[in-house]
Amino acid sequence: MNQDYITPNPWSIIEDGFEVDRVQSSESLFSIGNGSMGQRANFEETYTGPSFQGSYIGGVYYPDKTRVGWWKNGYPEYFAKVLNAPNWIGINVIINDEILDLFSCKKVENFRRELNMKEGWLGRSFEATLQNDITIKVDIKRFLSLDQEELGVIDYHITPLNSEAKITFIPYLDSGITNQDTNWEDQFWKTTNKEVSDKQGFIESHTLKTFYHVCTFMESHLFLNGNKSETKGKPLQKEIEVSISFEEQVAQGNTLSLQKYAGYTTSLNHDKSELISAATSVLEKATSEGFEGLLNTQKQAWSEIWKMSDISIDGDVKAQQGIRFNIFQLNQTYTGTDHRLNIGPKGFTGEKYGGSTYWDTEAYCIPFYMATKDQQVARNLLKYRYNHLEKAIENAEKLGFTNGAALYPMVTMNGEESHNEWEITFEEIHRNGAIAYAIFNYHRYTGDYSYIPEMGLEVLIAIARFWEQRATFSTQKNKYVILGVTGPNEYENNVNNNFYTNYIAKWCIDYAVENLRKVEIEYATDYERILQKTKLTTTEIESMLEVADNMYFPYSEEHGVYLQQDGFLDKEMVKVDDLDQDMRPINQHWSWDRILRSPYIKQADTLQGFYFFEHHFKKEEIEKHFDFYEPFTVHESSLSPCVHSIQAALLDRMEQAYAFYLRTSRLDLDDYNKEVKEGCHITSMAGTWMSIVEGFGGMRVKNDQLHFAPKIPKEWTSYSFKVNFRDRILKVEIGHDNTNFTLEKGNQLQIVVNGATVEVK
Repeated sequence: MNQDYITPNPWSIIEDGFEVDRVQSSESLFSIGNGSMGQRANFEETYTGPSFQGSYIGGVYYPDKTRVGWWKNGYPEYFAKVLNAPNWIGINVIINDEILDLFSCKKVENFRRELNMKEGWLGRSFEATLQNDITIKVDIKRFLSLDQEELGVIDYHITPLNSEAKITFIPYLDSGITNQDTNWEDQFWKTTNKEVSDKQGFIESHTLKTFYHVCTFMESHLFLNGNKSETKGKPLQKEIEVSISFEEQVAQGNTLSLQKYAGYTTSLNHDKSELISAATSVLEKATSEGFEGLLNTQKQAWSEIWKMSDISIDGDVKAQQGIRFNIFQLNQTYTGTDHRLNIGPKGFTGEKYGGSTYWDTEAYCIPFYMATKDQQVARNLLKYRYNHLEKAIENAEKLGFTNGAALYPMVTMNGEESHNEWEITFEEIHRNGAIAYAIFNYHRYTGDYSYIPEMGLEVLIAIARFWEQRATFSTQKNKYVILGVTGPNEYENNVNNNFYTNYIAKWCIDYAVENLRKVEIEYATDYERILQKTKLTTTEIESMLEVADNMYFPYSEEHGVYLQQDGFLDKEMVKVDDLDQDMRPINQHWSWDRILRSPYIKQADTLQGFYFFEHHFKKEEIEKHFDFYEPFTVHESSLSPCVHSIQAALLDRMEQAYAFYLRTSRLDLDDYNKEVKEGCHITSMAGTWMSIVEGFGGMRVKNDQLHFAPKIPKEWTSYSFKVNFRDRILKVEIGHDNTNFTLEKGNQLQIVVNGATVEVK
């Protein structure tokens, strides 16, 4: 059974009622972020029940030494970890000398938590009866400022309901934190300085090994019935903690509140000797605006984001809530303003996957950011990879490749490979293809070719060199083969001739050579610079094309389909529908050995190739492959349902497309994979957006034009979305009987709808 406690609502994620066994799931679902930092929805006050503490700073990581049973040549030395940063949200609350702890209260009633996606804040309220029989009403609101990206704000209200009470607020900063997923139980942080006064506190600390310097800061103000209290705070210090105690006697029915302004300044953006002064400036600006002023600015900032990125669905509140949750989390995770940052698969919602960059960014996220932001945001994501090109070449050299061949890492923070599973690190080499494809996709969508002569062509050459060296000539097949790989389907390891890998390898070489010729003719100066830098020769180009022109693709004449890999039909071909449902998900019930011998596909693999290169195949071919592979797909990757939804819509299988859409859009809200407590699936959320825009909306770019083939699920009355295409903002509204296109910005646009050309003015 999927979880089902989130109240359907078009603009908010709402939890009613307090249940201990869902606290950790809610900590993920109600996470907040602002592109620079993020915070799981941990309680501010003490909580002694099961909890997963998480505060994260974009770009701050630790190289946790690789831990494997048997070291092999070429293993990465470390696994990069986004760090659980010093805790800034903490506020101990004491009522008549008893600590408020929902885990130990006599009674918790009217508990409500709301993540307001429209306005960008997290709220929580409840009534609690403590062991000392005092009943209090609590109301809390917090957010991470989009306007001031180093700042978080908390407004914490307490009202005694059944008697007067002595209320003590102790806001604190704590640098004695650890990650849940350390390899060696290392201490990641060293605290170097603490300062605290009657209202401000600072802790300076730095990461070990990487030496990121961070100042965690806070300032707190006390209010009684909305009026500022004259009560002075009492500063307190411990070895790794600073706190300020505020104590006040509060009459029954009166409200005492604490406003806490806090956050991080880091050596990524400031000189390490000036972190406290930078923090002081943040606090000065924040407190001058006040909580309400900052909240109004937050609402305006989110209003601007939603103007462009919202998808509106009429007639299906669960579908509406799902897509907005996905769009909200994507915008919380990455704003596109800092080319040093990227998008981790869990974003700022958990530690799994180390917060690192995967091929998810290029394959799934770039289309969302291209269409809902401006092209500079997507260009920054491509620049991130160009900046790591030398590291990618070094990664390939460690595995024995030469002559400037590049293997981009499966997992990275700084360009170095930092993933320590053999079958992923050394075999899942198709990620190289996703990076080249993103360059193609960016140019196709934006029309901006300048990236390729400036940066992209060097990346394409290095990737083409890798594929040329990675292929082996088979005298038996009289073709080039690629041996010992893992495709997107990680439920097959060390296979030969994965169709998707071979296909994208051939395409990468052809695309690199195509752009070499274009740059030679149209950007002669860049061409000479690139040739001089890469030392590329005509002989080498011919050798690359020899590999591409003679690439082997496994094919079944019996089934009329390309095979996922050479041995795919040797398996016991039992379809998913014939599996015992008690064994699902198989990754939580079967041994890895059994999974590897099964025909079951974790996510789109051969179909991933048909999704990327739809324009290379006839619709009948796509249909045949979809019908062959989807029945063996268990969709146990978050990246799976969106691709299948898009292809089902293309094939007019709208019931199937809708079912896949619901699964991808509510993957975390309904916890399909029973793992949401580890964090949300951020990168797959971009695939949810694609399910609507590319799937139901049928949007494609062909020959420099937007094409649409609109469809609508029967469960919906209508839906609408906007895309920014080459500095034109186009609004698309789709109903059962008509589709409207409105040009909201830019010069007139010629689009193609169901094969007919339409002028939008």
